[in-house]
Amino acid sequence: MHGLIDSFGRQINYVRLAVTDRCNLRCQYCMPAKGIDIVPRKELLSYKEMYRIVRVLTELGVTKVRLTGGEPFARRDFMNFLEMLSYNDLLEDINITTNGALVSKHIKTLESLEKVKNINLSIDSLHPDKFTKITRRDVFSEVYEAFELLEKSSLNLKLNVVVQSNFNTNEINDFVRLTKEKDIAVRFIEEMPFNGKGQRDIQENWNFKRILHEIQSEYDITELISEKSSTSRNYQVDGFKGNIGIIPAFTRTICNDCNRIRVTATGTFKNCLFDDGVFNLRDFIRDGASNDDLKELFLKLVKEKPENGFIAEANRKGNVSESMSTIGG
Repeated sequence: MHGLIDSFGRQINYVRLAVTDRCNLRCQYCMPAKGIDIVPRKELLSYKEMYRIVRVLTELGVTKVRLTGGEPFARRDFMNFLEMLSYNDLLEDINITTNGALVSKHIKTLESLEKVKNINLSIDSLHPDKFTKITRRDVFSEVYEAFELLEKSSLNLKLNVVVQSNFNTNEINDFVRLTKEKDIAVRFIEEMPFNGKGQRDIQENWNFKRILHEIQSEYDITELISEKSSTSRNYQVDGFKGNIGIIPAFTRTICNDCNRIRVTATGTFKNCLFDDGVFNLRDFIRDGASNDDLKELFLKLVKEKPENGFIAEANRKGNVSESMSTIGG
């Protein structure tokens, strides 16, 4: 069998796998205040099923996996799953996205797992009161402690900052300033419509160009050469240790080189963040599919990957209304 190549010639080598739809925070841009209707645990993929999906994908050329949620550390035995996944000899990188509230006690173990290389920490404000308003939970001290510990660890640390109109835009350059003495990457992300209710009304459009202009109003920056499949355009302030990037997640100018697929916590296969799911892997597996069946399925599904996120959204059967916690942030 050949590798995962879509109809536009893009080689798929990266899967984002949500290990749970549950989260201990209630971020305003991700879900309603009351939370989402979480699915019964039996409807989630088991760790054994997740391992099998990743193993089959690596036999088709996938070399990287990003584990997301919900909040991955909120699922019981997540660390054991990480260890299990690290035994996959075809897998090169295991990356994790976390809100940081539960990660501090696991950092030494994470450092001991050779394939766990990159941690993305979501933190949208450096002010405790504002952080609490965004997340609807009073855990700023735990998250900031995780930030400090991760920054001192051997892991590569990125901060994910969702830029929210009239709320944290005045902190953009405060986050940039962190990269002066810290060898970290700060990634500013355009706000998405996946909050469980559909896109909210915003008074100002803080898109890629506006975020970049805000940074340039205070700093001289140089654009860095990034991997072809990078989701961000990356820059460095002259003389700073770390770097910054902007992810045009909503304006979608990064689709041409997309090398990713997604699998949600319930086993829905997604070719694109903006599609509404193209196949339920969980049911396929539980109905007795063999590994060869899975390989044939993945080869077929990837051929259906749309050219870009706008086409994926146009082909949806309904409006965008999911939570990022459901999709896999």
